[in-house]
Amino acid sequence: MLVKGFWNDSKKAQKIAQDSKILKEKISDYNSIVKKIEDVEILLELALEEEDSSVEDEIKESINSLYEFTKQIKIKTLLNGEYDNNGAILSIHSGAGGLEAQDWAEMLLRMYRRWCEVKGYSIEILDILPDTEGGIKSATLLVKGTNAYGYLKAEKGVHRLVRISPFDSSGRRHTSFASVDVFPELDDDIDIEIDQTDLRVDTYRAGGAGGQHVNTTDSAVRITHIPTGIVVQCQSERSQHSNKATALKMLMAKLIELKEREQKEKIEDLQGQYNQIAWGSQIRSYVFHPYNMVKDHRTNAETGNINSVMDGSIDIFINEYLKMKAKNKS
Repeated sequence: MLVKGFWNDSKKAQKIAQDSKILKEKISDYNSIVKKIEDVEILLELALEEEDSSVEDEIKESINSLYEFTKQIKIKTLLNGEYDNNGAILSIHSGAGGLEAQDWAEMLLRMYRRWCEVKGYSIEILDILPDTEGGIKSATLLVKGTNAYGYLKAEKGVHRLVRISPFDSSGRRHTSFASVDVFPELDDDIDIEIDQTDLRVDTYRAGGAGGQHVNTTDSAVRITHIPTGIVVQCQSERSQHSNKATALKMLMAKLIELKEREQKEKIEDLQGQYNQIAWGSQIRSYVFHPYNMVKDHRTNAETGNINSVMDGSIDIFINEYLKMKAKNKS
């Protein structure tokens, strides 16, 4: 039953509705665990009463299902950061190396899109810079869905690829790098003070996906926060006004994330050049040659099924990262 006038303040009402949805999901998860336990107990009682060993495989399957489900719920409980429940904005930038690095950046883009599809998250391409020869120089995605930021924050860092390059006629092994930056999608009711004189706003003609209209008008927007050097850009909308509004939200999210990381009280306290990712500190290596392996250097989690990883199966790394962070806090 809704309180009279609940929707009079639409922003507040939407926030309450979102919080309610998150609580309902937690209750649903708990009820699912209880139901699975009850199902296992019924099967065990049936097997004992009937002295029927034929249900043994079904009991084992049910217990394994319960175990895997509870592991997933346990990981969810680690998402207790202020913005962990929010959507995420994920940016990919190719490193030095031209076509080889650009191809690697595009492979990562596909990997994250596949992960989002499996998780049921929706994706919006906010900005993409393809190269005429192949691959992408950069891309920025908006991932919408509960806990998207809580999970994807584990992907922030430099990702290294080792393989026989398909672009090298001599068949030599190449090492390529791409950086991934992740920050939370902010709610509309979150506002921070940004001195407008600290901003440089540039408009340019959008490229890539978006249709003919986008490519014939200067609708894309690039905003530079001069004190920190942070640059954000958006070209997903046909309207320059809409792109500017989205870019400002991206900037606010980056400034908040940077402020918290440097433990500053005010945005004004942030000075100096912003380094998106430190290139000397890769978080993960993807090796296609001379053997197949993906290894996370923070947690030592690894797998030899590299094709599955590139098809979006990255939960092993996300989960181990979340467990490591929780352990370090305790």
